[in-house]
Amino acid sequence: MSGADHARRMDAIYAGQRHIYDLTRKYYLLGRDRLIAELAPPPGGSVVEVGCGTGRNLILAAREWPEARCYGFDISAAMLDTASAKVAAAGLSSRITLAKGDATDWAASALFGIEAADRIFMSYTLSMIPDWQGAIAAACDALAPGGALHIVDFGQQEGLPAPFRAALFAWLNRFDVTPRAGLETWLEIAARGSGLNLTFRPLYRGYAWSAVLRRPA
Repeated sequence: MSGADHARRMDAIYAGQRHIYDLTRKYYLLGRDRLIAELAPPPGGSVVEVGCGTGRNLILAAREWPEARCYGFDISAAMLDTASAKVAAAGLSSRITLAKGDATDWAASALFGIEAADRIFMSYTLSMIPDWQGAIAAACDALAPGGALHIVDFGQQEGLPAPFRAALFAWLNRFDVTPRAGLETWLEIAARGSGLNLTFRPLYRGYAWSAVLRRPA
C-alpha cells in the first residue's frame, strides 16, 4: 500500500471516529501514560510523536515535560484537524508543532526544522502502519546522539486466555489494526543495524509490548 493510499484509508476510517476516539480508546490502549512518564527528555530537548492522531499524547507529554519542545505528525489530515483543535483548546499551540507526514519516510529537519530528535515515541501506531518495519527504521534514523525511541503497542496476549486473544484480534481487524507478532525480533535487528541499545518488556500479561531503543551519546 502506497503512502497516499494509506492516508486515504486512515482518513476514511477516522473521519467520524476522531470525534470519539479519545473517549473510547482510553479503555484499551494501555501503557500510553507510562510511556509518556518515562520519556525524560533533556531540558530544552525535542520530543516527536510519530502518528500523533488526535494530539492526546502530545498534550500530556507537553504538560509532563514543560521544558521540552514537542512535535507530532500524522498521515491523516482528518486526525490532524482534530489534533490542532485540541492543542489550541489546551493552550499549547506555542509549544506543540504539528505536521502532515508519512511514518515510513520523514526527516526531522524537513518536517520541523530540527536536526534530530532527542525523544521519539510511537503509541499504538505500528499495528496500523503497513510498512511498520520501515517506520521503525525511519524513527531510528531521526534519533539524536543520546536519543531514545519509545514504543508501546499491542502484544500477542501471550499471558491471557486464548478466547480473549481471538476476540480482541477479530475486533481490531475491523479497524485495520494488526498486532505485530515479529516486533521484538525486528527491533533487535533494527538495534543492531543502527548501533542502538534495546530494552523490551511485555505489559499486562502480554496485552501490550513496550520497547525503548537508545542511541549512545
